[in-house]
Order: sequence, then structure tokens, then C-alpha cells
Amino acid sequence: MIKFGTSGWRAIMGEEFTFQNVRLVVQAVANYLKKKFPGKRIAVVVNYDTRFLSERFAFEAAKILSHNKIHVFLTDRDAPSQAQAYQVINRKAQGGINFTASFNPPEYNGLKFNTETGAPALPEVTDKIEEEIRLLQKEYSFCPFYPKNEFIEKIDLQSDYLAFIQKKVDFDLIRKSKIKIAVDMLYGTSREYLDEILEENEIPVEEIHAYIDPYFGGISPSCSEENLGELKKLVKAKKCHLGIATDADGDRFGVVDERGHFVIQNLILSLLLDYLVTTKNWRGGVARSVATIHLVDRIARKYNLPLYKTPVGFKFLSELFLQKKIIFGGEESACIAIKDHLPEKDGIFAGLLVAEMIAALGKSLSEQINDLFRKYGKRVGKQKSIPLNAARERKLKKLIKNPPSHLDDRKVLNIETIDGLKLDFADDDWFLLRLSGTEPLIRCYAESGSKKEVEKLMGFGLELIS
Repeated sequence: MIKFGTSGWRAIMGEEFTFQNVRLVVQAVANYLKKKFPGKRIAVVVNYDTRFLSERFAFEAAKILSHNKIHVFLTDRDAPSQAQAYQVINRKAQGGINFTASFNPPEYNGLKFNTETGAPALPEVTDKIEEEIRLLQKEYSFCPFYPKNEFIEKIDLQSDYLAFIQKKVDFDLIRKSKIKIAVDMLYGTSREYLDEILEENEIPVEEIHAYIDPYFGGISPSCSEENLGELKKLVKAKKCHLGIATDADGDRFGVVDERGHFVIQNLILSLLLDYLVTTKNWRGGVARSVATIHLVDRIARKYNLPLYKTPVGFKFLSELFLQKKIIFGGEESACIAIKDHLPEKDGIFAGLLVAEMIAALGKSLSEQINDLFRKYGKRVGKQKSIPLNAARERKLKKLIKNPPSHLDDRKVLNIETIDGLKLDFADDDWFLLRLSGTEPLIRCYAESGSKKEVEKLMGFGLELIS
């Protein structure tokens, strides 16, 4: 059954993700748009990443849409998700279709739908698309073979996006600081985006994996520590001050400090929020997902900033962004929302903002982390994924209905069920179990003030569903 999860529909190619199913989903999107915008000219921006067959899937989508007399802005090459979101807004399109499975393993592909706001579609939209899919499955057969070229227009996403980013980051400050930056594109869509804007601004840059490899070097194209070993070595070998990585579709980020040490995304979110509030004097609402570090909460409390909590999924942060309720939003999975930017994840912008922060504060990343802990207290997080099976899913559903009052000797002070089961304890400690929206896994998270205590929380928490 075709279902949209945390970020679009993702599946293994050749199993569920087939050309026939892609045609079905694209036709369902077309039907949804024609019902939402009756009698109006409809336009859709179609984009794709560097995965095997992504370009072919994108052209197939363009054919289907063109036969529905929907104008297609088809990207002239693979491009980051946020560059597509910018074009949806810029060209006043009614939606965007992007063929990407983001950080999933190479055997996956996916389809993400963005609404006319440029933001990822909320469940209320994807539910309607799924309903259109169910209606089509009864009798759908693919007929058109040739595209209706009068409805298809090739466009360049790079130049407009880079011009947009140029205004959002203080490149003069970065250049004057004389920092050198290493970048790892992980064989994805950020090549000739992240590296090019640094080079154009005369900022010294060292780059790796800036070419297409549908196998992503034999790894999942995610910005996890285990995948950034070569970036860590590059930072040390070339004496760089910062390493920046982006995932397959360029919307998530990874950061390596001046010592070649990986910095977890949770800490980057906290550093950036503190920088925006204390150095740029921003004030306004702050949002985080249930799986994101509570350092965000401590910063919000210190400066009396309204705090919003969302389920996992950037689309929920986007909704708060569009409502102008927040100046900053973050997810532990390397997603960031910043006021006056885009209602879509942007790993390129996040990495460049870290470079600006280092230049502005005149301190290395490791020094800034130490300052952060001195100011707000040290926090340690841990994440683990375990395979999903029927028994574990039943246990999790049962726990959500009947949550425990204690976890070992820790009293549960608050229970959150907006996305799985989250148990809050004293001192901003917590444990969370939730179903992954992208893979058949249960995600497990814990946070505390020490490594020993976080291991303890994780151990006892996992016993709940073992």
C-alpha cells in the first residue's frame, strides 16, 4: 500500500517504487491539484536527486502532468530540495514534486510533494492524495507515451537559489575571518551549490565527493558520524576550521569541528539558536520536535521565548514558520527553520550559518560548545533504531495507551504522545519511543546530563518493548 510518511513516499526500487506506481502517484497528485484549483492554470515544479533512475522518474512525472494539461517546470539537472521549494514560491506554482529518498540507503527512492507555499505537504494534504491513489488503483492504466512538450519547460534552479542565499549569509565576515572550510557533498545535489557559493565569495574551500555516484560510495547518504570519516580526515589534513556535509538532496547537514571531531546536529541547533538570540538579538517563538535536545528549551526559558513542540517531521515546523509564530525551529535529524528563509529544510544554509557564527564570535566550534555547556549545562543524547515487527508495534501501542509512571527509579513527570511515547523526567531528562516514518524501524531516544545516566535511561526504556 502506497503511504506518505514523515517526508513523502519512500520505498525500495523494483519492489514498491516502480514506474507503474510512480505514474499512479503522480496522476493522483494531478487529480488532487485539479480538484483544489478548478478552472485555474496549474503549474508544478519537478525536481530529482542523484539516485539511480531519479531523472527518469522525474521525466515520467513530467509526461503524466503534461497529459493533464498541467504546466511543468522541469529542473535541468538534479538539485537540492530547498532550491525546488524556492522555485515553487518564485514561480507561483501550485506544487512541487521531488524524486528523492533523502538520506535513505541507495536501494530506496521516494517522492515528496510540496504545496504552493513551498513547504512539505501536511498529513491533511497527503491523506487526500492517498485517497486519490486508492480511487485510481481500481481501474488505472497508463496510456500516454510521448510528453506534451508545450506544457514542459526546462528551468535552472541553481542561479536563483544561490542569489537568494547570498543575501542570507554574511560572506564578507566569513572571508575576513580567513577560515578555511572543507565540504563533503556525499555524491548528492549540493555539488556546484555549496562549493560554488564559497568559491564565488573567495572563501578557501576543500571539497570531496562532488560527483554523481548512485551507490553513494557504498553508504547511506546521511550526514551521520560514521559516514563522514573522510571529511574528518580532510579537515585535519588540510587544517580547516570547519567541515560541512550535506545529504543526498542537500536539505540536511553534518558538521565537523576544527579538530576533526563530528558535532551532533542537536548541538549545532542549540549553538545556532544561542547565536541568533544573543549575538543577533532575535526574539520570537522557538520550535523543536519531540526528539530534539532540551537545550533548546533551556535557551528559550532563559530569554522568555515561546516554545512549541511538534511531532517529528519538518512539515510541522514549516506550518509554524508560515504562521510566523517562530524565529527558529529544529529537529535532531539535521533540520532547521529560520525566519525570513524558506519553509523547507536547507542543509546548505545551515552549514553556511555555522561558518558565519564561527567568524562572528571569533571562537572555534569546540570552544563554543564548551561555552554552551557552561552557560546552560551539559546534555548528552543517544539514539538507537530497532527493527519493527508486529509484536513490538503492539507493545508500543499498548504503552501509549497505558504509559508507566516510573522508569526504574525515575518518576515520570510528564507524558507526551503527539508522536509515539515520550516520558519526561526531572532536569530535562527524557526517553522517547516512536515509529519511523521512513523505514520499518522503531526509533529510540534518550537524553540526560551524563553519558552514564543516558545509557541507563536507554537500557530501561528499551526493556519496555523488548
